[in-house]
Amino acid sequence: MKGLLKMNPLPGNGQERLDSEDRRAQAEPQGVEAFHDAAAFLAAIVESSDDAIVSKSLSGIITTWNKAAERLFGYTAEEAVGRPVTLIIPDDRLDEEPSILARIQAGDRVQHFETVRRRKDGALIDISLTISPIRARNGTIIGASKIARDISERKRAAEHQDLLLREMRHRVKNAFAITGSIISLAAHAAETPKELAADVRSKLLALSRAHDITFRGSEGDEVLQEKAVTLFDLLANILAPYEIHGERQWRLSGDNPEVGAGQLTNLALLLHEFATNAAKYGSLSVADGRLEISATAKDGVLVLEWVEANGPPLHEDHEAGFGSRLEQTVSQSLRADISRDWRPHGLAIRLIVPVEMLAEE
Repeated sequence: MKGLLKMNPLPGNGQERLDSEDRRAQAEPQGVEAFHDAAAFLAAIVESSDDAIVSKSLSGIITTWNKAAERLFGYTAEEAVGRPVTLIIPDDRLDEEPSILARIQAGDRVQHFETVRRRKDGALIDISLTISPIRARNGTIIGASKIARDISERKRAAEHQDLLLREMRHRVKNAFAITGSIISLAAHAAETPKELAADVRSKLLALSRAHDITFRGSEGDEVLQEKAVTLFDLLANILAPYEIHGERQWRLSGDNPEVGAGQLTNLALLLHEFATNAAKYGSLSVADGRLEISATAKDGVLVLEWVEANGPPLHEDHEAGFGSRLEQTVSQSLRADISRDWRPHGLAIRLIVPVEMLAEE
């Protein structure tokens, strides 16, 4: 068109040079934008992480605190940032911090360090820590980042599993002792080998049923859903192995409340422990031994009296060992109080349990 100057491409490398400079000019802003996008993306990952991610200076001052840290420890970022990290360290673990900082300053990375930390409300939580040095662009270490994961549930599960394994070993050991006692008692009463075999077999089957009921759970248990279990039902199952020719060495009397599925196993474990000790050392270990069990439900509590008679002399040290630790753990779950009276003619146990605990589903 007239009045316009038409530009022709530069010959040779001149045009290529302009094209290259144009591409570089366009690429530089995109690179800066990409850098900022990456930084924002990384910050978003940290903020949305399910693990608590915290950074601190080499003097132990908190510098960043993500949302998961707020949920885990109870402090908001405003409350935590700028304060010493000892804010969440229990007094008896304050010596851990200098050791950790020394390792970080040496360039070490601390992996899967299991410890205990304190929430804002004072509660203690088990956590696993991974701690890494934070370096400046020149490589100088300027702080540390911590990733904390709550392992309280895992620790509780491991402790529960350990308790169950020790309980199984304890039961196997007891089973051999009780079996020997059953055979000895049956041998005195039986007149023929066939009668002895039948008597021992029936007692061992009853013992097996007693073991089964102590591990009966509430989930998917059709028997419990169809028919409630009473206290005397439970005791009858546990004590059934100690009948001699159908005659019971034990008697039940008093109130007979129902036992809910929620505490059935705990109560059964506790009563099974009483019966096991009576069969090993007390009135159920001899043919003439007697056991009287009475229950009274009043004012929101159940009082169970377990009184042994005509047994061998007893000493308090028979109760030491894993059985005592199991009893302590189970009684805490039941909120039960247990006392013993070591009488000349046999042991007397008094068990007090809140009725609401017995009915727990």
